[in-house]
Amino acid sequence: MDKHGSAVWQGGLKDGRGTVSTESGSLTEAPYGFAIRFEGKKGTNPEELIAAAHASCFAMALSKILGEAGFTAERMDSKATITLDPAGDSFEITRSHLVLSAKVPGIDPDTFQELAAKAKAGCPVSKLLRAQISLEATLA
Repeated sequence: MDKHGSAVWQGGLKDGRGTVSTESGSLTEAPYGFAIRFEGKKGTNPEELIAAAHASCFAMALSKILGEAGFTAERMDSKATITLDPAGDSFEITRSHLVLSAKVPGIDPDTFQELAAKAKAGCPVSKLLRAQISLEATLA
């Protein structure tokens, strides 16, 4: 299965602007640019898109793992924070930190932590990132 996203960029790094779109149409020509990425202007950026992908992938992976263990989550709220650090004259993504709050009837805290860690390691986006990935999981 192949999925795609696309981007269009016009201009230089600081004065340029771009748009990003997804195959599904969830994003259609969403603006991105230097000021958006580094100065907090409104729009999207690669790091928040990666964060959304990681959070959603992790939640789906955990849902699968919970199901295999005989549990079903009533709700899982996951968030990923992507860290972009300077690296010489450029930048690099150095970390993804997952935070999860879940309501899973009948599961004990130790089993929950074990299954959450398994999902963190096995999620396809976690495997792709190869950055340091941390997790905080809270059972409600």
